[in-house]
Amino acid sequence: MIIVMKSKADPQELDNVIKWIESAGYKPHVSKGVERTIIGAIGDERGKVVLKALETMPGVEKVMPILQPYKLASRETKEGNTVITVGEVKIGGPKFVVIAGPCAVESEEQLMESAYVVKKAGASMLRGGAFKPRTSPYSFQGMGEEGLKILAQAREKTGLPVVTEVMSTSEVELVESYADVLQVGARNTQNFALLKAVGQAKKPVLLKRGMMTTLEELLMSAEYILASGNDHVILCERGIRTFETAMRNTLDISAVPVLKDKTHLPVIVDPSHAIGQWKFVLPLAKAAVAVGADGLLIEVHPDPQRALSDGPQSLKPEKFYKLMDEIESIAKIVRKEYAQGHGAH
Repeated sequence: MIIVMKSKADPQELDNVIKWIESAGYKPHVSKGVERTIIGAIGDERGKVVLKALETMPGVEKVMPILQPYKLASRETKEGNTVITVGEVKIGGPKFVVIAGPCAVESEEQLMESAYVVKKAGASMLRGGAFKPRTSPYSFQGMGEEGLKILAQAREKTGLPVVTEVMSTSEVELVESYADVLQVGARNTQNFALLKAVGQAKKPVLLKRGMMTTLEELLMSAEYILASGNDHVILCERGIRTFETAMRNTLDISAVPVLKDKTHLPVIVDPSHAIGQWKFVLPLAKAAVAVGADGLLIEVHPDPQRALSDGPQSLKPEKFYKLMDEIESIAKIVRKEYAQGHGAH
């Protein structure tokens, strides 16, 4: 249920309502907007009739049911957009954010070279996989904790926050100790045990859409993280599996405006994994900016031909510089309109 407070409700009235919600066995989630405060009462749907009694309490304007199955992720429960802060980087605000780097950490030399390229180009964050989920058990599986240490070194030398994937519940604590953002990959979008585990972490979570996942299923996965206590979730569209075989996946560009309409969470796009071919990454990246995404996740490698993972879709440094130059002008127009029409709260 959603409890909408009156615009002139005082702090004591708000506190009384919160205590009443807790006494009824529900968890209150407070969202303070510019004009009024909204409280989402999350819990067993069977007892929601009891919450209607809140309409009689001082300071309460109205009580309404949350129509969507994803309660905390829904725009119904929060006025304005969620902005995720990672160091000095803000994802979901007026500034467009680019996260870039190699698919996998292969060596200190490879990652450091990638990090300096990413930094020079103007990207905000560094990505790199220390643990890699691969279709074949014989493919490179990542460097593990040694890769995490190299990522931490790159952050220290460049100042770029790092994003890396966590693949199992047993790795969450370890990855969290090194990374700034925990990535949940497409293959784990509905690994509910892992979603609960990262939901208990203190670091933001970048949640990728699964290859066969609907947008409602993606938002329900985000709900697992939010309901576990972590409200710093970034959604990532990375392409879905269709009947088309000319590309690795089909980038669902329409997912961006639809998600922006349904949720207050920031939405970014990974064109590299979607298309699987470096020469098509730039046009898809420009499309993502134009359609209103909050950022991009781009694979960059100093020598893609020798990459141990996803070389064909990785951009060489000069191609990445070109991408950054070309999206800048689009981003300035789109994000200016965004700031004027959707100011963060």
